[in-house]
Amino acid sequence: MALRFLVVEGNTRGAREAHKEAYGLTLSESYAEVIQGIAQDAVCDIAFPTDEGANLPDAAGLGSYDGIVLTGSHLNIYDRTPEIIRQIDLMRATFASRTPAFGSCWGLQVATVAADGDVQKNPLGREVGVARKITATEAGRGHPLLDSRPAAYDAPAIHLDMVSAVPADCTVLASNAISPVQAAEIRRHGGTFWGVQYHPEFSLGELAAILSRRTDILVREGFCRTPEEALAYAEDLAALDRDPARFDLAWRHGIDAEVLEPHRRTREIRNFIEHRVRTEKSARGRA
Repeated sequence: MALRFLVVEGNTRGAREAHKEAYGLTLSESYAEVIQGIAQDAVCDIAFPTDEGANLPDAAGLGSYDGIVLTGSHLNIYDRTPEIIRQIDLMRATFASRTPAFGSCWGLQVATVAADGDVQKNPLGREVGVARKITATEAGRGHPLLDSRPAAYDAPAIHLDMVSAVPADCTVLASNAISPVQAAEIRRHGGTFWGVQYHPEFSLGELAAILSRRTDILVREGFCRTPEEALAYAEDLAALDRDPARFDLAWRHGIDAEVLEPHRRTREIRNFIEHRVRTEKSARGRA
């Protein structure tokens, strides 16, 4: 029997269209492709809670899914606009449904706020391109979310905000020098969420498409000296995505197999599907 997933897109309509123009897919369409590449029996629906009047499932409808996945977003959760509040409310309903849930970056931030934690702008600034030396905590070393990850690893990332206060029932699983919460398990109202601050779903090609539209940010925040230099960095990532054997580019940018090899890069999503979605589907008598 197929695994049913709901992929919740965090972006507004304009941002979705911009991403699709640059990359060919929206964030949610790309995420669904990653899920279906890992689980051949997966069927993915997509929800757009930022759209006013969107027909969103209630807790009972959410409970009909085997897994729920939250994408990244260009939004800042502390702005609390209607588009953001609808996503927080949907996450609260997800907790209540007790359906296995996972999220990347924005997804972790939404789950944190929905469980009464807090998210603020990172005083150390943006983490962009590749998050370095993500290290499992003592709890994380034995947690199935990080199964088969090395003690320290890198991952694709782009975020300005960070979890500044964890919810009451939360276990931090990984951190690094930039973000104290890089991976976490959050429990609320009988539901459990696994999330990461980085983007295991991003290929270097998708990351390059994002950064090529944000060269002004890379220059303004000091990552690159000129727009041309920023664009060259994005082009290097795209070239490495097309040909992972480009040792020169991997060496130049310090990118190793944990990022280059899809099976390793998507490890947390694979672990979520194997350790949560399939296991709980069977336990709920839905296999």
